[in-house]
Amino acid sequence: NPIPEDTVPSTVVAVINVRDRDSGDNGKVSCNIDGDLPFGLEPSSENTYKLIIASALDREKDSAYNITITARDRGSPSLSSRASLVLEVSDVNDN
Repeated sequence: NPIPEDTVPSTVVAVINVRDRDSGDNGKVSCNIDGDLPFGLEPSSENTYKLIIASALDREKDSAYNITITARDRGSPSLSSRASLVLEVSDVNDN
């Protein structure tokens, strides 16, 4: 479902669950968003992150966002995995 462009910052738009079956540091995972986007990731609970709106959206500027999330473990060497999702922004009458 599209996100209305007037959705307030800090609104949760997705919940991401990550899992690494290794033990110790190899099983501890952190996530981040690639690029400079108006979204952020907040840890929610163990292995769960909330994707939130970090700043105002403007459909006239960007009608959709391709968000790539990278999960990286703390092992040596560190291993990582990426997942992408597309979030569409719906128009709200600005007048």
